[in-house]
Amino acid sequence: MPVYEYTALDDSGKKRKGIIDADSLAAARQKIRHAGKYPVDIRESTPVSKKEKEGKTSSFTFRQRISRQEIHVATRQLATLLNAGIPLIQALNGLIEQTSNQALKKVVAQLKDSVNEGNSFTAALAGHPRLFSRIYINMVKAGEASGSLDVVLEQLADFGENQQIMRSQISAALIYPIILSLVGIVILTLLLIIVVPNITKVFENSQQALPLPTIILINISDFLSSYWWLIAIGLVGIIIAIRQIIRRPKGKIVWDRLKLTLPLLGDLNIKIAAARFGSSLGSLLQSGVPLVASLGIVKNMFNNVLITDVIDDATEELEKGGNLSKILRGSRWFLPMMVQMIAVGEQTGTLEKMLKKVAESYEKEVETKMKALTSLIEPFMILLMGVTMLFIVLSILLPIFEMNQLIR
Repeated sequence: MPVYEYTALDDSGKKRKGIIDADSLAAARQKIRHAGKYPVDIRESTPVSKKEKEGKTSSFTFRQRISRQEIHVATRQLATLLNAGIPLIQALNGLIEQTSNQALKKVVAQLKDSVNEGNSFTAALAGHPRLFSRIYINMVKAGEASGSLDVVLEQLADFGENQQIMRSQISAALIYPIILSLVGIVILTLLLIIVVPNITKVFENSQQALPLPTIILINISDFLSSYWWLIAIGLVGIIIAIRQIIRRPKGKIVWDRLKLTLPLLGDLNIKIAAARFGSSLGSLLQSGVPLVASLGIVKNMFNNVLITDVIDDATEELEKGGNLSKILRGSRWFLPMMVQMIAVGEQTGTLEKMLKKVAESYEKEVETKMKALTSLIEPFMILLMGVTMLFIVLSILLPIFEMNQLIR
């Protein structure tokens, strides 16, 4: 059934925009009038397949306007409707009515249209790969196969919200130190380029020998004033060079190893990876996805060659009839507690529950560690700025003290 976008006038004469599905343009106009609105403009929404043929993926446009949080909310609403015994088509129709975001409303309308044409819900979601991840689509596929789509969607909503909370906590913990660093760099740069040269001109015109800190400050100020553009170009060049190196296989391995071995940050990255691995794999297994297939899906969630290599080795071991814990135990990137919990889960047949528990444990550890790191970064940044300001002040005051002594 085609989907139409419309603009109509309500009883008060205000313009209203919306989306409606109907058999034809005339039927769409009739539906709008029955809803108590006067249609001004109606046009058929371009199907996804046509845009893809033109080389323009509609999901890219939607991704810019649809937040992850909105996807999670829509997933939970759809799970609630299905759990109440409402058929999928009617549930999608109800979701369209509940959704206020026009872009998301259009996506849901296209999903409904695709399912109406006889496609599975999984196939409909696959038409929007930028909105719905592989893990999302595969869990829905498992839910459709097992007849527990409502349960799977509820788990997807929980999983997505937990991941969003973790990302928000990390962002919130880092935003203050980043702002503090940027403000400090800007203030110091302005001092060295604008304020300090005007003050130090007095000392340069005098015939007295200047203290070493003052000489260092004058040289730094002169260099920044004369070659700030060179520093900017150098920083941009370094960033571009690092990105080019990371794109190469060997450079990627070195970079990924560095992320997992850096002091403080390395341990934090390993625990974030452990939480993501446990949560995603546990959700997939709980949804009925086989372990080997689940590992193949989970692997795509990591942008780290060292971790994906371990998951590949584990997949090969499982295909040979081995255990997941056996391979993970030999890797330094998977923590001992996780390996032990997985081993217990394999022995007792409760692997998904153990993975969920260990994921929750590491999520709490990540939150605690982020707060601890933030509490260390803030005083360090303040101390560094204080020492720098003290150096500038002393470099300016020392010659003044010496001049006063000479006058006396």
